[in-house]
Amino acid sequence: MATIRDLTARYFRVPLAEVLVDAKHGEHTHFELITVTITTSDGLTGTGYTYTGGRGGRAIEALLNHDLKPFLMDRNALEVEATHDEMQWHVHYVARGGIASFAISAVDIALWDLRGKRNSQPLWEMAGGADNTCRAYRGAIDLDFPLPKLLKSVQGYLDAGFDAVKIKVGKPDQAEDIERVGAVRNLIGPDVILMVDANYAMTVDGAIEAAKAFARSGITWFEEPIVPDDYKGYARIADETGVPLAMGENLHTEHEFGYAFEQAKLSFIQPDASNCGGITGWLRVAEMAATKSLHGGIQVCSHGMQELHVSLVSGRANAEWIEVHSFPIDDYTTRPLVMKNGRAVAPDTPGTGVEFVWDKLEESCLRAA
Repeated sequence: MATIRDLTARYFRVPLAEVLVDAKHGEHTHFELITVTITTSDGLTGTGYTYTGGRGGRAIEALLNHDLKPFLMDRNALEVEATHDEMQWHVHYVARGGIASFAISAVDIALWDLRGKRNSQPLWEMAGGADNTCRAYRGAIDLDFPLPKLLKSVQGYLDAGFDAVKIKVGKPDQAEDIERVGAVRNLIGPDVILMVDANYAMTVDGAIEAAKAFARSGITWFEEPIVPDDYKGYARIADETGVPLAMGENLHTEHEFGYAFEQAKLSFIQPDASNCGGITGWLRVAEMAATKSLHGGIQVCSHGMQELHVSLVSGRANAEWIEVHSFPIDDYTTRPLVMKNGRAVAPDTPGTGVEFVWDKLEESCLRAA
């Protein structure tokens, strides 16, 4: 039996190249990266991580150091799923979902990294082994981009070989959203996939009106038109417009995903392993989606963390897209995302395949200080 002998949590404040804005989160000047490295009694180390949009990272670090680290010492590192569940209950009363899910995710990813290294398996095989490549779309936090800059940005995605793109919507004037979506469609032509993301900026009635307008531009999905908690509101939008809906990045527990599957009439679900309980949580959502797909079809996708999600989405037979995100975590790893023939390629390295360049992260923190 290999037991957990040490857990080291580290906090990094990573600057962005420019200020990015969406409809509800305000300005992003940086993102926060919180890493967890676990050492076991047999001498192996595994690293996991989570991230934020720039707020709350220190609280995650504190929860890891003061609550989860003492709880995890000397536990069996091989019992990954059981440890995941035990962590949930350990902090359940004060932190169900939210920050707890971020902290648990980082630990869980580290334990999966250890599992893969111990068994000489890459993550895409551990996730199901369906494939080692997947579809990928490129997006950005681009709501504040003037239209010429937005179009230049989208053209850059096409030039980089992407055949699917996503833009932000949620302007105060819906006519401006409609104009921007139409302009992007005119730029990319009829064959490139187009998605839109409102970051829950709209009311149900406003989203219905917007969805009908966006449908004229042939969108593949309308992401987070309203707050993620209003599952029945999503169902009403789907019923009244027929537009495929997507969400999931703001659902942090299996129960929340269960309610979404039961009530929201989604076409795509987008769990983020950084905040839904790690790889264990993400795979459980994928299993739920596979069961649901027998009764109507929900494809599992991902949000952010392209360097990790490429393996999860590739490995699942019922998975669809990874998002190539504006928070470039993989710029600070030894293997930034690899694209080949328009598809993202999962690493064959045992474990998660995500290895950080620590010196580069430390230099970034100095710049952001």
